[in-house]
Amino acid sequence: MEVPVFLITGFLESGKTSFITETMSDPEFAQGEKTLLIVCEEGEEEYDEDWLLTKQTKVVYVEDKSELTGFFFKDLNAKYRPERVLIEYNGVWQMTDILDVPMPSDWILVQTITTVDASTFENYLNNMRQLIMEQLQYSDTVIFNRCSKETKKSYLRRNIKVINAKAQIIYEAADGEDTGDDEEELPFDISGDMIELMDEDYGLWYIDAMDNPQKYEGKIIKFTAMVYKPKEFSRGYIVPGRHAMTCCADDIRFIGFICKTDKSDKLKDRDWIKLTAQIKCEKQRAYRGVGPVLYAKKIEFTDEPKDKLVYFT
Repeated sequence: MEVPVFLITGFLESGKTSFITETMSDPEFAQGEKTLLIVCEEGEEEYDEDWLLTKQTKVVYVEDKSELTGFFFKDLNAKYRPERVLIEYNGVWQMTDILDVPMPSDWILVQTITTVDASTFENYLNNMRQLIMEQLQYSDTVIFNRCSKETKKSYLRRNIKVINAKAQIIYEAADGEDTGDDEEELPFDISGDMIELMDEDYGLWYIDAMDNPQKYEGKIIKFTAMVYKPKEFSRGYIVPGRHAMTCCADDIRFIGFICKTDKSDKLKDRDWIKLTAQIKCEKQRAYRGVGPVLYAKKIEFTDEPKDKLVYFT
């Protein structure tokens, strides 16, 4: 029998313990399964172990990451015979410190969740960028809690999506209520069959197309892009895209979509092109699911734009 493993990460006081407690209180989640809760960080909020026992949950505390070994997990599996495992991970430990550890063969990591205090996110991003970005890039779900009316959800969303385009994002108020997402008006027209992007609009289009690929199914898109040719791609494919800045000059990365073209042999890395292509929604390993695939209709060499970076505003 497979044992689902849920990995919950986030910095101290980001709401991990509250999230786990609320999850264990949900009758749709907790239906009497024998649960093992592995806690790698103790904050101000503590678990009521007597209450957890009523939920068939045993707690094991880990004080040092050196304890996280294959033998450790194997011993826990033999001792507790869990039907489900939750791991509250220490937010300042590297994700690879646990993801690279061999777990029992029947333990299956089904979801990685990161909790984030929306009020401190920008500060962490500016001062502990590497740590928080590592958490986010491995996350299936990102939960922003303590959102207020002043919270700029579009800012939060843009920074997450450029790090991890497939992550689901949830916004919660201080009382735990889901506050929903803010609809963002796009600066380009998608009502017709043809979409021509201004250079400055590429970042917003990239996020929207990754979030809602079906919206662009069959449409023709025209934009200026730099060519990237990943070595692992077969002949006939390129990735046209742009370098994007998320929050500061130190955080620049290339973003683009897979493009099929019969002119790939005539293109090289860092060529600037004006691409006209049709968008189709297809399942691709690089997207970890369905995403936009561009089918080139016309490729013209062009000069690089005045500003080679794109932004998310």
